[in-house]
Amino acid sequence: MSGSDPAGGCDILAPDWNGCSDCLMSEERLVSGGLKRDERENAALRPKYLREMVGQDRVRENLSIIIEAARMRKEPLDHTLFYGPPGLGKTSLAHVMANEMATNIRITSGPSIERAGDLAAILTNLKAGDILFIDEVHRLGRAVEEILYPAMEDFALDIVIGKGPAAKNVRLRLPRFTVIGATTQLALLAAPLRDRFGARFRLDYYDLPALEHIIRRAAEMLHVDVKPPGLSEIARRSRGTPRIALRLLRRVRDYAQTRAEGIITGPVAGEALELLEIDHLGLDDIDRRMMRAIIEKFGGGPVGLNTVAAAISEDQSTIENVYEPFLIQLGFIARTPRGRVAMPAAYEHLGIPVPPTTPAPPDQPSLL
Repeated sequence: MSGSDPAGGCDILAPDWNGCSDCLMSEERLVSGGLKRDERENAALRPKYLREMVGQDRVRENLSIIIEAARMRKEPLDHTLFYGPPGLGKTSLAHVMANEMATNIRITSGPSIERAGDLAAILTNLKAGDILFIDEVHRLGRAVEEILYPAMEDFALDIVIGKGPAAKNVRLRLPRFTVIGATTQLALLAAPLRDRFGARFRLDYYDLPALEHIIRRAAEMLHVDVKPPGLSEIARRSRGTPRIALRLLRRVRDYAQTRAEGIITGPVAGEALELLEIDHLGLDDIDRRMMRAIIEKFGGGPVGLNTVAAAISEDQSTIENVYEPFLIQLGFIARTPRGRVAMPAAYEHLGIPVPPTTPAPPDQPSLL
């Protein structure tokens, strides 16, 4: 069975808190996929087996094949890497795999393993068939990665005893175990480490029916009365991310208990989310401020990222890594070599008339 979750485990599909910079920057936003510090949710909300999960159909089908084959051979699972935006279930899938294999899971994160000795201590305490889950695996230090390479490939740990001419290398044999890595930035993962994962899966955003199923299941476990229109209202404002959906469910539950006799209907959910300034697309006040700044202060762009950051008093990296991706996916803004540009859809969403396209300058006559 899987090991106990650390205190502070949160959403049904949430990774454990690891202090990552994106999470710190966006922890005040309800519609951020990052894990918030103050969230305390019952770990029982997480699905325990593949049959309890919805969405990610391709990933679930491939995992079921890998798990069934490993059971038939009575071998540990192959090393597996999950990547994709935060809040989509990478940690939950690691727990599911441990439960399906009836084995223990050890949880850590890239930033928390500062020295090679820290990783060596973890590896020497693993038993045959155990799963080592490393969240934000792309943030492992290079010295730590060098220790992990032979451990993953040869199940061996190379350590140096002594110093100077008397130093000698000792290779310790490790039991066969499985490393499951999770990352939100695959490109930052070193190629030698990436190649040692035999199975790699990208997690995509969830569709509305899958989100409604997740919200309904969580509501039943939390003893919350949610009507179908209320489910739909929360789901469509969740940006396709289960963690955001459950975060919004808790806030709407609070509103319903104090203002609507504890029953979440469509209008009640809409009123609660409008009070939180989250519109029907899942955009919050910061998203709208950013689009308005580009449109009203800079004529729709193009405008440089540092100028936008100064206009809305935000950090450049926060805008680039936290706010922009979803707006780009919706087609509201675009990145160009000259800067950020507001698209017609952004004008329409904010109720601002779309300006006429500036005509191209006429061809100038040749000087020759």
